[in-house]
Amino acid sequence: MTAPRFQLADELLRRLAAALRSSQLYSKGHPIIGRNLEQLSAAVQLLHSLQPTTVVGFVGDEIIVDDMPVARADVLGGIVRRLQQAGIERITFDRGVTSDELSTFIEAVTAIEVREGDENGPAFPALPHIRVGRVSIEQRVEGSLTDMATIKRLYHDAVSVATSLWESAETEGKPDATIARTMIDGLAQAVAQNRTALLALTTLKNYDNYTFTHMVNVSILTMGQARGLGIDGPLLREFGLAALMHDIGKVRTPLEVLNKPDKLTDDEFAIMKRHVVDGAEILRQTADIPALAPVVAFEHHLRLDGTGYPGGAKRSSLNIGTMLCSIADVYDAMRSQRAYQQAFPSERILQVLKRNDGTQFDQHLVRRFVQLIGIYPPGNLVRLNTGEVAVVLKVYAPDPYRPQVRVLISRDGTRLELPCEIELWNVSEDPQRPSSVVAPLDPATYNLDPLVLM
Repeated sequence: MTAPRFQLADELLRRLAAALRSSQLYSKGHPIIGRNLEQLSAAVQLLHSLQPTTVVGFVGDEIIVDDMPVARADVLGGIVRRLQQAGIERITFDRGVTSDELSTFIEAVTAIEVREGDENGPAFPALPHIRVGRVSIEQRVEGSLTDMATIKRLYHDAVSVATSLWESAETEGKPDATIARTMIDGLAQAVAQNRTALLALTTLKNYDNYTFTHMVNVSILTMGQARGLGIDGPLLREFGLAALMHDIGKVRTPLEVLNKPDKLTDDEFAIMKRHVVDGAEILRQTADIPALAPVVAFEHHLRLDGTGYPGGAKRSSLNIGTMLCSIADVYDAMRSQRAYQQAFPSERILQVLKRNDGTQFDQHLVRRFVQLIGIYPPGNLVRLNTGEVAVVLKVYAPDPYRPQVRVLISRDGTRLELPCEIELWNVSEDPQRPSSVVAPLDPATYNLDPLVLM
């Protein structure tokens, strides 16, 4: 956000606070209320002269305007806490909002302020140009983010939201950006606090739900990479949201092509390739979607050497968000077994990403990705060089073949009552001590859920 926009955003918050205070202090119809509403309307219109939509969000103790921290929440007094208790963490003002709509909105917000016994808050009136998000991060992420059960619940909720986004894009022509942003807020929080556990969940296989798990996995893997590059806060959430929506153009792909169990013909593949253009168009027309999202949707099948599609799209360089999303997209697609494709182990996938001497993928980013997920990612069941069966707990970046593991089954096939943890990178002269992973294993063969045993 440029300096003028920051100043306009700050003015909006000050006028919003003044309108709320006057509505609380004076009776309905008082001229001071009317004057403050006029000034609030003017502040909103000034921002709308630069952009069609303005979003005010409440993240922790900060107020965010269009993904830029502008002020502390206490600038609006106790109203932020009341809004969050009512499940409202984002307010969207669309261009064309009228003074009457603002007046109705202020009255509704003030009602939340005074209804101490109402845990859910009053129902907001339907307004054409004002929308509220009714799910807060605190409500979505219940429990400790160090607890695998909590992370697992967050992941499954995210897949459900991805399903809803796909359905809204199919039926309404655009995804519901409000629930998308709220879901990404929760995932970004988890990436920041317990990235290893969340990345482990992307190894879950749900072939019947591939489209939606792929959306969530690519988002998590993209944010994991971005976090490793030092990207955080609003920009991290933008990367996550763009990655989540990277394939949304496929809602326009005929089902007989999208769901074909066999390899596509050349004509069918030509139809499939249209999804990058369709996705960019859908996202450009969706309010509250960051500008990065249509860029990533359009570019995510382009490669550094000019190959890929859409054909004829020449780029001197690709957006960093695109490059991170592309790596995540290829990795997750190749490790997911579908009717026409066997799942590949991580080592082979990473060889694909490294091929062509860096002409397709940025090799610095690929190396960072290998360090992030390892040859054997957390949550994988593996066989050790001494024959034991273990679950991977943590990647060791200097040597991706030697992660931290928890041994579950001894070399004679006996299930250990007390699993032991080993850092394989700490090499020992004892030949009986495991020193490396030799192969990934299918947990179903052993009737195990590795994620429960992490």
